[in-house]
Amino acid sequence: MTAELRSTSEGLTMVLTVSNPEHRNALGPEIYAAGVEALNVAESSPEVRSVVIVGEGATFSAGGNLQRLQANRQQPPDVQARSIEGLHNWIEAIRTFPKPVIGAVEGPAAGAGFSLALACDFIVAASNAVFVMAYSNIALSPDGGGSWSLSQALPRQLVTELLMCGERISAERLNQLGVVNRLTEPGNALQGALELADRLNARAPNALASIKELVNEAPNATLSRHLAMERDHFVRNLHHANAGIGINAFLEKKLPRFE
Repeated sequence: MTAELRSTSEGLTMVLTVSNPEHRNALGPEIYAAGVEALNVAESSPEVRSVVIVGEGATFSAGGNLQRLQANRQQPPDVQARSIEGLHNWIEAIRTFPKPVIGAVEGPAAGAGFSLALACDFIVAASNAVFVMAYSNIALSPDGGGSWSLSQALPRQLVTELLMCGERISAERLNQLGVVNRLTEPGNALQGALELADRLNARAPNALASIKELVNEAPNATLSRHLAMERDHFVRNLHHANAGIGINAFLEKKLPRFE
């Protein structure tokens, strides 16, 4: 069975399903390329206000396909380098995509699967989901931005433990640490993600795009630079039609319908 990334619609939400059940939804070049293409199309579509990424069945993603990695050891190093660049293109596309991206995690999210979930703006996970940076277990180091994302979110000592020891961490523990936004009953992660997406879809897309850009830029900006960016975004959004809709609706005690 061929690995693929399926795209479906749930109202104003595009659902991208990693489908590679034979290899526990392992990731690969076909999926990376499809992910970038799907986000490129969705970025300019008014019919898409949010994206949910989910794995088919009871597994989010086992990460890399070990058989493919073993085969790549017999190839020149640039073969694996190009594959990782494909993954990294998708990760960057998710991070810079101007609309909310939600990871819906059931079961294991391992290696690059964990990195993929971390690239999302929100993580909704089943209470029995498990996450593991399994790279060091097979003498490898992280990819997919996993070491960057964890270093942004958690204390150094916990990050080194997760990356060097390769031990599992539960969705419940990551929820306590602020990495997982919401927990659901097993089997309900996608539904929980879609409910969150519906809430986001009702908000002004331009404001959410500004918030995502500001959050992305914050770690690398000085306070002075960041204050200037906040000013510019605020003024731009105030003069957007949606600000008029939102302010008028608030004053009139009505629900806004943003463009």
